Order: sequence, then structure tokens, then C-alpha cells
Amino acid sequence: MSILHRLALQFQPNIGPTTIKKLLQYYGSETAIFAEKSRISPLGKKIPLPRLTRECLTLAEQELRHMERNGIKLCFCTDADFPKRLTACPDAPYMFYYKGENVFSHRKMVAVVGTRNISSYGKDVTRRIIDGLAQYDVCVVSGLARGVDAVAHEQALDSGLKTAAVLGCGLSTIYPDCNERLAHRILDSGSALVSEFSFFTKPDRQNFPQRNRIIAGMSDATIVMETANKGGSVITAYIAQSYNRDVFAVPGSLFSQTSEGCHTLIRKNVAALVTSGNDIAEMMGWDLEAPSSIQPSLFIELSPDEQAVTDLITQTPDIMIDDIMVALPQFPPSKLASLLLQLELKGVLQCNPGKSYRLSRR
Repeated sequence: MSILHRLALQFQPNIGPTTIKKLLQYYGSETAIFAEKSRISPLGKKIPLPRLTRECLTLAEQELRHMERNGIKLCFCTDADFPKRLTACPDAPYMFYYKGENVFSHRKMVAVVGTRNISSYGKDVTRRIIDGLAQYDVCVVSGLARGVDAVAHEQALDSGLKTAAVLGCGLSTIYPDCNERLAHRILDSGSALVSEFSFFTKPDRQNFPQRNRIIAGMSDATIVMETANKGGSVITAYIAQSYNRDVFAVPGSLFSQTSEGCHTLIRKNVAALVTSGNDIAEMMGWDLEAPSSIQPSLFIELSPDEQAVTDLITQTPDIMIDDIMVALPQFPPSKLASLLLQLELKGVLQCNPGKSYRLSRR
């Protein structure tokens, strides 16, 4: 019954994802929410409690049948495999659907965005940069749109990388339909199609800005390949910045309208200028050699708490701060931040762009 309860949350009238996540935090599970007999919400009188009505349950049952027939899986915010990068975003969805393989917790995730009106230059730089990232084993996240998105997915597959396509509609539809063959190739490669929308949701205009926050939230960094000053790619870059994720942009011709957005992001210090995959890897700290046998505790006196953090990072170089929090739940976020800072000041750790940590080279 739990999966039906999860799906039923999707069909609650006048209740948004932020409220649902707060209720999940308060009650502990979706089943407990629906078991609540009180009519008064713990979040306030004006906030309704979800109700398992006959209509709602029927919609959930229909959705489950479509999922089973089409090989669609559900990833819920309380699941162990829900992306930790998304968990850190305040407006993240509480669940999403996917088809294919779970590639969302890949060690290195980059979003690639840009104009639908891609130029030959845009195609060349997108292919060059993604192929340059192939040696770092990244997973490429994009939106399956025409232009930069399609080229990014194609080049990721050509370079032997995993890729996740986040749709602005339900998984009953591939939009645009010209990318249907690409979508099948993504699935055949062991990658994924992703959507937070129910199965028959149409690709309406308002869905795409909502989709963009997932693209930015799933990724360690967002790369803007080619874009005008207005559009979804610039919005995605600002969303990534608001999540404290790295943003990169590729410069283009001063006379090209489809490079104006990249130049503006660079000029406003929203994005760092990059011209190759190696540029991105260097700024993200991915090109550093992992220290082979450093044992800081032999040279620097560490407290037991500091030693616990150091031992974890010794075993898992380039670990994200969100993963450290999960691995060391005994430390509250403020305490963990203090320990990491002290270890940096002692020269034991270094913090790379993207908030990943590794032992310092000594």
C-alpha cells in the first residue's frame, strides 16, 4: 500500500511539494500522513492535510498500472537512493519517476545546458568539452531538448559516459518527438529518463522552468555552452548558483547573439570561463592525484572527532559534504562544518570547488 500512498500524494489538490516534504518530516512516512485522523494540520490551520479519497486512490492505482506496464520506477525522498545532491536543495521534489538505470548518485555529475538554436560552433564546443570530461567519468545531465541538450546527451553516449535526461512532461511522451530515437539510445546505454510529472502530463510551457531546478540540483556543476541573454539556460545557471553549485560558461563570438548569455554570466561572475573539459576538471579538483598513503594522525595531533572525519575522507577521496553528513550522522551540521574547517586550517584537508573534500598533498 505504501507505493499507492506515495503516488496519492501526487494527486492532492492545493498541496504543493514543500508542504508535503514538511508533513513527511513531521509524520515520518506517507502512510502515517494518511492515517492521521485529525482535521487540523500540524503546519497551521490554513494548510490542509492530505486525504486518501476514492478519487485520489483511483488516480494512484491508474498511475501504478502505467508504471508497471512501461518499466517506470519511483524514487522517493525517504529512499536511500534518492539523490543526496537534490536533498540539499530547498525546493527539490519529494519524488520523481525514472525509466532506465539509477545514475543519480554517480560520483561526478555535470549539467549541460544551452540554446535550442545551436550553431555549428555550439555543437563543436559541446562535443569537445564533454569528450574532454570523459576521462573523469562524469554523468551528463540535460533536458532532452533540441540543440545543446540533444548534442550533450549524444556526445556523452559517444564518449562512453552515463547521461540523465530530465523531461518537462510525463514519461508517456518524448518531447520533442524528434529526439525519440535518442531517448531509446539513452535507455539502451544503461542511462535514464527522469520526470517529476505524472505519466500523462503534457509538455506545457510552465513545466520547463520547474524541470530546470532538477537539472541543476542533481549536478555538482552546470555548464552553459551557448545561449542568448534570455531563456531557460540562464535561469538554470542562476538556480545552480542559488544551490551553491559551480557554474561554468563557454565564451563565443562577440557578434553572436547565442553567446551573449554566456558572456553576461561570465561578466557578472555567475560563471567561470572555460574552454575545455580539463578546465572544468581542474576547477572542480578532479584532476588532482589521490594521496596514496598519507596518515595525518602520525604528524598532526587530531581529536577523536577530527580523526573520524579524516578516516572517512582517507577511505573516500573527493567525498561531497552531503555524503560526509550521511556517513557521520553523530555530528550535527554545525559541528561537522567546524571540524572540516579546523582540519583545513591544520593542513590535513583541502576543500575543492563543489564542496568535495580530500586529504591535502603534503
